[in-house]
Amino acid sequence: MVRAVAHTEELERLEQRITGCRACPRLVEWREEVAADPPRRYRGQSYWARPVPGFGDPDARIVVVGLAPAAHGGNRTGRVFTGDRSGDWLFAAMHRAGLASQPRSEGPGDGLVLRDAWVTAVNRCAPPANRPTTTERDNCLPYLAEELRLLARSRTIVALGAYAWDGALRAVAALGVAIPRPRPPFGHGAESGLDGLALVGSYHVSQQNTFTGRLTEPMLDAVFARALELAEAE
Repeated sequence: MVRAVAHTEELERLEQRITGCRACPRLVEWREEVAADPPRRYRGQSYWARPVPGFGDPDARIVVVGLAPAAHGGNRTGRVFTGDRSGDWLFAAMHRAGLASQPRSEGPGDGLVLRDAWVTAVNRCAPPANRPTTTERDNCLPYLAEELRLLARSRTIVALGAYAWDGALRAVAALGVAIPRPRPPFGHGAESGLDGLALVGSYHVSQQNTFTGRLTEPMLDAVFARALELAEAE
C-alpha cells in the first residue's frame, strides 16, 4: 500500500475538519444534549461536545482504533479514551508496553505523551447507547482512512472490539487495499495481514468486558506485545 509521508501539518488540518464536522444530525444533537445536562459528578465542567480527533505520535507504528468517544469521556474532555474507565484500562496497558508516558489520561494538559502510537476511533461523536447507525459510520470512515494514509510509518492496527475491526477493514479498503477473502473474522487475538499493515483484534476495554473478566490485564498486555512484535517485523 502506497501512503503519503506523515506530516504534522496535514494531521492538524485533518483534525480541524473532524472537529468542525456536523454531518450526522442525530449525533450532533446527542453530544450537545449530554453536555447541557451532565451527571452530578461532572456538573460545572465545560464539555468539549464536538467530534473528537485522534491523537498521538505522528510517526507511530501502532494505531489503536476504538468505537467512538464516550458521552462523558472523550465528549467531555475532547480527547479520545480520556476521562473514563475504558481509557484507564487502555492507557495503563499502553504505559506497561512502553507506548505511553503515564498510565492515566485525564484530559489535555495532563502530561500524557504517546510514543510510537496513535489512538483514534471509527466514529468521532459520542453515539446514544454506543450504537452509531450505518450511515453515521460511513460518514466518519473517510477520516479514519485519511489518518491511516497520513500515518506513513503505521504497521500495526489494534482494533478494540468487533466494530473497530470492521471499521479498520473498511478504512483500509478505502485506501485501495484488497481485503482477504473470506473476510477476516474478529476475535480477541485475531490477526490479518493487509498489504504492509497487520490488523490485531482485542476485546474492547469497556467495563462490560473488564468488570466481568472477559478482558484481563494479561490478555490486553499480550495484544500490545504482539502489536509491537508485528510492527518491528515489517
